[in-house]
Amino acid sequence: MIRVEVNALEQIVHLDHTLDRKCKIRLQKQQIHDFRNQLLSEQLQVSIQQEQLATTEHGKPYLFDFPEFYFNHSHSQKNYALASSHTMPDIGVDIEDLDRRVKFEALAKHAFHAHELKHWNELEQDSGYWFKVWTTKEAVLKAAGLGVRLNLNELNTQVHPVHDGGLCSHPLIGTFAYQNFHLGQVMLTVAWRSEASCKGFAFPEIKIFLSA
Repeated sequence: MIRVEVNALEQIVHLDHTLDRKCKIRLQKQQIHDFRNQLLSEQLQVSIQQEQLATTEHGKPYLFDFPEFYFNHSHSQKNYALASSHTMPDIGVDIEDLDRRVKFEALAKHAFHAHELKHWNELEQDSGYWFKVWTTKEAVLKAAGLGVRLNLNELNTQVHPVHDGGLCSHPLIGTFAYQNFHLGQVMLTVAWRSEASCKGFAFPEIKIFLSA
């Protein structure tokens, strides 16, 4: 099972608007990490402090006291998401606000695989499909732990215009499955390491907990 907690960022981050931009960014990062550690503490029923986290070679955080507990988090301008699991390895999550102002065409030309760009244009540059592709790319690459070390346009997510989930592969990262969720004005995508099979694949149980 994969558990996903979704919270409004305004419930987590409280900034002094007299601070300069650099201080605001540093404080926001600190408050988000504190909230993540609070959620991890609740799930593991043990106090999790920042010094208990380590990072992989490419900067992906993990708990060295709980090597078989997997987690990943993401935040947009308005929302925060933490995905965690005791059973699904190498998970990744990405969340985006659907009302975010985006230079859709410029970013699509830069980040989309040729097949994704073709489908997006066939859909008359539908913004919903754009966000589905974007969050899938981010979630898969975060799950793989490579971050931006793999060019976004090299990964063909195979995102479907209608169905909200699938498989994608790349020689550098292997195969990952993903599922997309439309949560009102939010697009959320969860990814996890999987494998191609003639039997297909089954989605794990994914429970989403939305803050009140």
